[in-house]
Formats: sequence, C-alpha cells, structure tokens
Amino acid sequence: MARTPLALFRVVAIAEAVSWTLLLAGLVLRRTLDLDIAVTIGGAVHGLVFLAFITSTIVVALNQRWGAGATTVAVMSAVVPYATVPAELWLRRSGRLHGSWRREESRHPRDRAWHDRALRVLLRHPVASAAVLAVVVVGVFVVLIAVGPPGGRG
Repeated sequence: MARTPLALFRVVAIAEAVSWTLLLAGLVLRRTLDLDIAVTIGGAVHGLVFLAFITSTIVVALNQRWGAGATTVAVMSAVVPYATVPAELWLRRSGRLHGSWRREESRHPRDRAWHDRALRVLLRHPVASAAVLAVVVVGVFVVLIAVGPPGGRG
C-alpha cells in the first residue's frame, strides 16, 4: 500500500486519467481504422482501473474521514473523463489528503465505528489487504465482463 493516502489517491487518479486516454484512443481507432479490438483493450483497462480507483477512494475517504460530499465528488470524478486529476488537486489543496494512515485507534469518537476498526485491520496488514482488495476488484471486473458492456455487445 502507498506510504500516505495522498500518494495512493494521486497514483490512482492519474492512472484513471491515463485509462480514459486509452479508452478514447480505442474509440477513435475503432471509428477510423475499424479496429474493434482497440476498444476492447482500452475499455478493459479503463474498467479495471475505474474499479481500482473507486476501491482506493473508499479506503482513502474512510481513513481521512471525508464527509458524503467530498466522497461523492471523488467517486463521481471517475465518471467524467480526466476529472480525477482536478479532483485530486482540490482534495489536496483543501487538506483532505493530508496526513498519514490511521493504523492505531485515537480518542476520536468515529474510531469506535465498525468500519474504522476494519480499516485499521486492513492498514496494519498492507500486503495482505492489497492482495484481498485486488482479488475483489478483479472478481467484480470478471463479473462485469461476463455481464457485458453498457449498451450491449455489437
């Protein structure tokens, strides 16, 4: 896991923007050169990175104790092409990405909530947690691939 919430969020925000580029380039290649495989590849990469971004955003939001508004803006930024980068800038400049991972319980009342306790367990075991979250993301991805793309195939 990344050293800080800022480092994790920045990496996945940039990765999400890059995945948008791959998807849009795939769309252009399909339209201009009749390369359907370009959308298949770009779409798959974008879908996987999108799920990783959402997962990472939820972990960071819980750690940083974001409210519903900031969490919604961060999650929804993945839906608009390239919006994750300005979202990261806004979250960083507003102080929402400052600080370290909360591995230990504090006196804050929210530290007694079940999700904060679960988060601390995840953060104390970063390698195992990253592996479990990766398996979950890939599992969701496989299910979504089996269901098919938005709008159907073909």
